[in-house]
Amino acid sequence: MTTTTRRRSSTSRRATPWWRRLLPLVALVLVVGSLVFYGRYRRQINRYVRRTYATLTYRYLTGREKTPLLPGYSVHGIDVSAYQGRIDWPLVAGHRVRFAFIKATEGVTLRDPRFRRNWQGAGAAGIYRGAYHYFQPNYDGARQASLFTRTVPLGPGDLPPVLDVEHPEFHDVAVMRRGVATWLRLVERHYGVRPILYSNYSFYKRHLAGHFDQYPLWLAHYEVEQPTLPRDKWLIWQHSDEAHVPGIRGAVDFNVFQGNFQRLMALRIPPRPATP
Repeated sequence: MTTTTRRRSSTSRRATPWWRRLLPLVALVLVVGSLVFYGRYRRQINRYVRRTYATLTYRYLTGREKTPLLPGYSVHGIDVSAYQGRIDWPLVAGHRVRFAFIKATEGVTLRDPRFRRNWQGAGAAGIYRGAYHYFQPNYDGARQASLFTRTVPLGPGDLPPVLDVEHPEFHDVAVMRRGVATWLRLVERHYGVRPILYSNYSFYKRHLAGHFDQYPLWLAHYEVEQPTLPRDKWLIWQHSDEAHVPGIRGAVDFNVFQGNFQRLMALRIPPRPATP
């Protein structure tokens, strides 16, 4: 190698910026970090991707889409609110939906604008129906119970009332629990039947477990083959909030009842005793 050639080679090495020599290492770190992050949060990431896709394709839905029923269970149901829009209840009933819980109220003033229509439609279609209240923990439990009982005409043959407790923003957990206990007690006294408590798995474990075990539990727990809680701890399992049922345009919550159809029938509000 001549002196001139050595000088050119040395000059070429000196001309390469230091940061460029680090690019392969940076790329490797980013790839490994991305794989680790996805491995840890893949369920949340996949869920976000599915929801984004569903939002983008919503206008192409026809209301005839169908999600397969969860195997291993014989009694399936849904829960709905005004979010589902207009529902073709006879079409829903024709696809093995045996029960439906319908949002009635929230907080101390809000009535679901489609409650009456959904309540009548589900009943006329032969679907066993119940109603639920979305609990706002920073409002008085007695006032929330009053709103529900003034709105929902539960009677013999209907499913028990439900209290949906999952709102994460509250000032004091003890105050929140007292409000929940007040609602449950007053609603049970009004209808003469023990209400069902609904919550998602993480909220239930953190704030409610061990405090309301005398009430049947309706548990929301997604992306799992079975709820983590033992089977004797829950009655209804909401296993998906991304399902499709013919008769509803868009996503709806899917639920299974733990037990056979006869057990569901036994859960209904009994006939009132005859007046002497």
